[in-house]
Amino acid sequence: MDFDFTDEQLMLRNMTRELLADESTPAAIRRIAETKEGCSLQTWTKLADLGLLGITIPEAYGGQGLGAVEQALVLEEMGRAALPGPYFATAVLAAGALIASGSEDQKRRYLGGIASGNVKATLAVMEDGLTWSASSVQLAARQDGGGYVLNGAKWLVPYGHMADLILVAARDGGGISLFAVDAGTPGMQMDPLETMDLTNRVSHVSFTDVRVDGSALIGQRGAGEDILDGVLDLAAVGASAEMLGAARQCLAMSTEYVKTREQFGQPIGSFQAVKHKCAEMLMEVEQAHAATYYAAWALSAGAPDARLAASVAKAYVSGAARKVCGDSIQVHGGIGFTWDFDLHLYFKRAKHMEVLYGDQDFHRERALQIALAAPKRSAPAPREREAAAVAS
Repeated sequence: MDFDFTDEQLMLRNMTRELLADESTPAAIRRIAETKEGCSLQTWTKLADLGLLGITIPEAYGGQGLGAVEQALVLEEMGRAALPGPYFATAVLAAGALIASGSEDQKRRYLGGIASGNVKATLAVMEDGLTWSASSVQLAARQDGGGYVLNGAKWLVPYGHMADLILVAARDGGGISLFAVDAGTPGMQMDPLETMDLTNRVSHVSFTDVRVDGSALIGQRGAGEDILDGVLDLAAVGASAEMLGAARQCLAMSTEYVKTREQFGQPIGSFQAVKHKCAEMLMEVEQAHAATYYAAWALSAGAPDARLAASVAKAYVSGAARKVCGDSIQVHGGIGFTWDFDLHLYFKRAKHMEVLYGDQDFHRERALQIALAAPKRSAPAPREREAAAVAS
């Protein structure tokens, strides 16, 4: 079994890293954080030109037609560079929902625009319960003639203020359905929210008698729960990749710092306690890497345990990234807590992703339910065990 990335995957990763080394420096992040958009449109155009906005979009709609592993490689680099902007909302959440369930007309209408960078999109799911569970969706969609009328509100909509298209989960007579709502539709109000993360923007979006026509329905009526489950798998793995990237950056900053910071006439990296701390951080990063990329491979391969792997990755990497980024601050000492030092950019990026798309408790419970629902395998009979032992 070969666990190495292919040459093409390494080229994709290196291309992304080189771009972000120029476009997402700490100075650029701080400058972008002061803008209303919270995103560099110049960088967005460059991402589109390199084909990074359409990694998983089929070639027939202008994308690369690649899989979750390639998407995870790109997202890891974005976490490592703390890139601000609506990439995750557009290329992972909205594109994932459209690829999985959109009609042919909807795919041609929206996916090409996403891949080219002309359409910024997002997905609105969370409500007052602040959970991705379909049972928490209460925003109402009432049939009215040939269309629908939406009433309700959504919380923590990623980059909703920049979106040209919002995919809205709503409850109608047939269950949970997904609707494509164009930005600026009458009755929709966008209120940006302030968060701890400088590199991500979220909004509260309210819908008051928002009218959409019948063609706005994504997929089949009442199929929204299955759509959201599939998108949650993609989001869980994507968020894991971003947190992994942030943790890698914090580890790299820590190992460089302990080589140069001196106490008692020698680098602090020579002290046993500091060595152990960095070794533990490395172990967490490597295990997070394994969990993330196995889950990404499982999604691409359609493995039977793909959903379980996605939840395991999100649950594990959330804790691992928090520990690595937090320990990195400890290794740096007092300077690690300061605003002028860049470490907090990556710590906050990881913390932001930790609670979105299902936190640790959510995914642990989900993983347990999946495991309990799996068919039981009977133990081999004594003679079968003996035969297996002889054969080995």
